[in-house]
Amino acid sequence: MSTASSESPRTAELAVSGMTCASCVARVEKVLRRVPGVESVAVNLATEKATVHASGAVTDDQLVAAVAKAGYEAAPILPDAPPAAAAPGAFDRELAAVFASAVLTVPLLAPMFGLALNPWLQLALASVVQFGFGARFYIGGYRAVRAFAGNMDLLVALGTSAAWGLSVWQMAAHGGMTEHLFFEASAVVITLVRFGKWLEARAKRQTTDAIRALNALRPDKARVRDRHDPAREREVALAEVRIGDIAIVRPGERVPVDGIVREGRTHIDESLITGESLPVAKEPGARATGGSINGEGVIAIETTAIGAETTLARIIRLVESAQAEKAPIQRLVDRVSAVFVPAILAIALVTLVGWLLHGADAETALLNAVAVLVIACPCALGLATPTAIMAGTGVAARQGILIKDAQALEQAHAIRIVAFDKTGTLTVGKPSLIAFDAAPGQDRNEALGLAAAVQRMSEHPLAKAVVAAAHDAPRFDASAARAVAGRGVEANVGARRIAIGSARWIAELNVPALLATRARELEAQGNTISWLIDLDGAVLALLAFGDTIKPTARAAIDRLASMGVQSALVTGDNEGSAQSVARALGIPSDLVFAQTLPEDKARVVAQLKAPGKGIVAMAGDGINDAPALAAADIGIAMASGTDVAIEAAGLTLMRGDPALVADAIDISRRTYRKIQQNLFWAFVYNLIGIPLAAFGMLDPMFAGAAMAFSSVSVVTNALLLRTWRAQAGAATDEARTGKPITRPA
Repeated sequence: MSTASSESPRTAELAVSGMTCASCVARVEKVLRRVPGVESVAVNLATEKATVHASGAVTDDQLVAAVAKAGYEAAPILPDAPPAAAAPGAFDRELAAVFASAVLTVPLLAPMFGLALNPWLQLALASVVQFGFGARFYIGGYRAVRAFAGNMDLLVALGTSAAWGLSVWQMAAHGGMTEHLFFEASAVVITLVRFGKWLEARAKRQTTDAIRALNALRPDKARVRDRHDPAREREVALAEVRIGDIAIVRPGERVPVDGIVREGRTHIDESLITGESLPVAKEPGARATGGSINGEGVIAIETTAIGAETTLARIIRLVESAQAEKAPIQRLVDRVSAVFVPAILAIALVTLVGWLLHGADAETALLNAVAVLVIACPCALGLATPTAIMAGTGVAARQGILIKDAQALEQAHAIRIVAFDKTGTLTVGKPSLIAFDAAPGQDRNEALGLAAAVQRMSEHPLAKAVVAAAHDAPRFDASAARAVAGRGVEANVGARRIAIGSARWIAELNVPALLATRARELEAQGNTISWLIDLDGAVLALLAFGDTIKPTARAAIDRLASMGVQSALVTGDNEGSAQSVARALGIPSDLVFAQTLPEDKARVVAQLKAPGKGIVAMAGDGINDAPALAAADIGIAMASGTDVAIEAAGLTLMRGDPALVADAIDISRRTYRKIQQNLFWAFVYNLIGIPLAAFGMLDPMFAGAAMAFSSVSVVTNALLLRTWRAQAGAATDEARTGKPITRPA
């Protein structure tokens, strides 16, 4: 147990056992909030976890004691600990108990089919089921009563005990020879409820698959190069790796650390981390992410992040935090649950008294009251929201979409405007050669080869763009290269002195201006213009540099439009560049905001959030986007960008693909629909079932079956989200390969 020594805020997580319904959740939250220093509490029935935000003076011992006082058991969860697995064989033992209870219950159904069964044998079989397999309900009910609360266990214990007790009373009244016994009602309810809880636990385990899969990506060991003897490699536990260590990764192995490739070339499969469906080429200088799988080459990676600071660890924390937090819609469930069990007990009492006052015998009145208690178990209400959120955030993480909290997930379904940053979000973020126009009388390929020769030795981004564009041009060798400050660069290419420079330099050299109209046209689009000249006095070509629009950007904007979501462009670039990109992407000119400083971006977002316009999201990747990401209703950060942007955002896209924005909204809408469907069915089961039971139209056995089915149905409905697939990956693959990529719906 930890003891805090400071007043700084802390977040504690507790594994809570013994909770069975939404009322239990409300009770645990209530007692934890009463602990001095606790600021907020969120209890998740699906994960059986409590997340407590408190001052540093609050200890784990205090929190555990508070939970115990409420009648439940709790234990602290260590930071970065993997999800607790069920005890070995516990799942199978529970199924065996359900099977054994069913075997003992089946003979009790014989009288319903006109078959005789000795009343004393019925008593024996029913008592084993009632007090053996039903003991868990008595224990849970006792804890609830001791804490002056109510829960599902109490309802089941009261209902089945009433049916069992009524049968025993009838036997005593008729000397054990009566044929009208109701042992089967209590036994069937206990068997069905336990079977429903087993199915529920089985389904809940599947909702945590995403976290377990991410934790499974962490290798236990790493092969590192000895710092004192670089020729020697040694295998160490992952916890022993330090920043700066060189990790050696062989073909087929999982990358153990976050780092930079220093030696070797390969392709790395990052699909389980970023959702990128095709292996990504890596060479010296490229970043590698721990948990991804190395392809065909041996690589040496310099470690840049370890432990909790790795990309994988941060992903796991984000997904866990999203699954632990409550969606705003859950507040409705909490308010209902706070009064649910007391209300049901009152309805059951009214049912009992009402039937007696209307002349019914004690058996009929008691059975109808029992049916009310059994049908009303609020398991489905407690599971409706968390299971949908867990399934939605889990499948989103596998597709490269990280959702920071449940509130962001719930809000994202209502997004009506997405404001995009330009550079690095909708565009590649680095310059490329947009246009290369040879002057009249000049050979374009030869001129491009001359330009590449002059730039080949430079590390300037514009120089790299020229060299990249000239891969098919003739190759020339340059010498005596010299930079001319503020003007350009010149070099000897054979017997000629060739230069690349600005219009200002051309004017100073009195070189005749050619292609002037074309230059003005390209400049109006926001491109940077340079000139290739022969210093003997001839213009050879015009070069225009600009940022390339990402291949999937247009499809992303179109898809958002089809979803009823408008796109806006907010950029610090000039008006011409912004309008050019907007026209190419189909963004209306009145939603283009150019030359905006970081604080201006936040102001623009606030302007877009005007009443009646709906939820506004901001998508960006840079430090200058952080104020706007925070100002938006929902910030969407590209993981290819800065940590500052990611921290300010509610959603993080693990690939710099704008098409993932539409996918994030899509999975949010689907998850929200599942929450609504689950809550609808959970309420409907009770709204229909309770009156039917109260008016004598629902047998306790069928009430038990309906209650169990309601819990299983909401969890199963939530698990349908696991079939969702992002469209962004297919669009990216198609853009890269030129071939349609098909994926399951």
